[in-house]
Amino acid sequence: MEQKIPMTERSYLHLQDELRHLKQVERPAVIRAISEAREHGDLSENAEYHAAKDRQGFIEGRIAELETKISLAKVIDVSKLSGTSIMFGATITLIDEDTQEEHIYQIVGGDEADIRKGKLSITSPLARALIGKTIKDVVEVTTPGGSRAYTVLKVDYK
Repeated sequence: MEQKIPMTERSYLHLQDELRHLKQVERPAVIRAISEAREHGDLSENAEYHAAKDRQGFIEGRIAELETKISLAKVIDVSKLSGTSIMFGATITLIDEDTQEEHIYQIVGGDEADIRKGKLSITSPLARALIGKTIKDVVEVTTPGGSRAYTVLKVDYK
């Protein structure tokens, strides 16, 4: 049995939109491009044909990937979550014990993660270390940049 993939509703809808676009716009366009390139003759030296075939392979691979993610999606409505324990969807305020810098992150699914926007992947070392923790807990995590310690200042579900 395959494991469900947690994601927010926004992420789920984004994946559905991308899948619909690939199937309704990109796939037909690449099929037309392949057909037009075939009309130019010798396929062995036809760069347009090979480029279109490569693009078709990418599109079909991405469609398969999106269909799998959508079928395994476990959509979590963050607005219905509450509590003081950190779990998927929580927005956490942390303080770095070394630098005293404050950081705010929301724990999200991998497709939605963007550390620059404060979106932390559930599979990241920091998120895994934070799961189950509460306010005032100290979390130590090994990152590519070395070992870091953070104190949880706030846990919010918005």
